[in-house]
Amino acid sequence: MSERNFMELLKARWAEGKFVCIGLDTEFGKIPECVSASSPSVFNKILTFNRMIVDATKGLVCAYKPNIAFYGAHGPEGLVALRSTIDHINRVAPEVPIILDAKRADIGNTNAGYVESAFDYLNADAITVHPYLGMEAMKPFLDRANKGIIVLCRTSNPGAGEFQDLEVQYLHVGNTTFEGTPLYEIIADRVASAWNHNGNCVVVVGATYPEELKRVRWIVGDLPILIPGIGAQGGDVEKTVKAGQDSRGRGMIINSSRGIIFASKGEDFAEAAHREAEKLHNLINQYRKETVGS
Repeated sequence: MSERNFMELLKARWAEGKFVCIGLDTEFGKIPECVSASSPSVFNKILTFNRMIVDATKGLVCAYKPNIAFYGAHGPEGLVALRSTIDHINRVAPEVPIILDAKRADIGNTNAGYVESAFDYLNADAITVHPYLGMEAMKPFLDRANKGIIVLCRTSNPGAGEFQDLEVQYLHVGNTTFEGTPLYEIIADRVASAWNHNGNCVVVVGATYPEELKRVRWIVGDLPILIPGIGAQGGDVEKTVKAGQDSRGRGMIINSSRGIIFASKGEDFAEAAHREAEKLHNLINQYRKETVGS
C-alpha cells in the first residue's frame, strides 16, 4: 500500500469545500462528566471523548489537529490515547489528514528522532515546526516528501509581534535586498521559495491578524496556510477567508479547537461539536462565494 500523501489528501478535501480543521486539544479537565462516568481511566476518557468528536464531525473537516501537549501531560497513557485517536481517525475517516501540533525544532540528528516519533510511531500526516534553527536543521522533516511540514510564521497569540514583527534588512534568494522587512514576511518568503522543494510546506498565520495574513498570502502565492485563532481566540471568519484564500478560493486550513470540541459540557457534546463545525463550514463557504462573486 502506498504511503499517504498529506497534500493530496488536503486538496481532495478542499475540492469538496472542506476547510475546517478541528483542533483536538483535549484538555482533560474540560471533558464532560458523562464521559468520565463510563470511562474512568485517563486513556479511556480521552479516547472516548475524541472518538465521539471525530465520529460527529468527520464529514465536515479538511483535517484534525491534535496538540501533543494535552496528551503528553498524562505520560505514556496520554500518548497511547493520542496514537489510538489517530488510529481511529484513519479507520473511520481515512480521507482526512492528521496534523500533529508539536512545534518541533532542534538540530538535525535530534529532529530525526522527532520525525520518527511523529510520522512512524504516531502516524501523523503533518507536523508543525519552528523555523528558528534554519532549513539545514529542518532537513529531516522537509525530506519526508509525503508529509506536511507546517512552519510557524505569524502566530495567533497576543505577544507574537515581539520577535515576528521585528524589521530587518533582508537579502531575498534572487539577490534583491529589502529594507525594513518584518521577520514573519521573511519566514514566509523563505519557506515558499527555498524550503518547499518537495512541495510539502505550509505556513502558519493566525486569524487574529488578518492584515498580516493578507500580506503572507501575497508573498507565498498558492502555498497552503494553516490559520488558527478562530473561535475562542476571536478571529473573524469573513476577514480570514477574504485575506487567506488562494487564487482558486482554496489554500486554507482554518482551525478551531475549544469553540468546537467543548461547545457543550453535557451529554450532547458531540452533537454540539457537529453543530459548531457545520456553522463554521457554512460561514467559510459563504464568504468564499461572496469573494468569488465580486
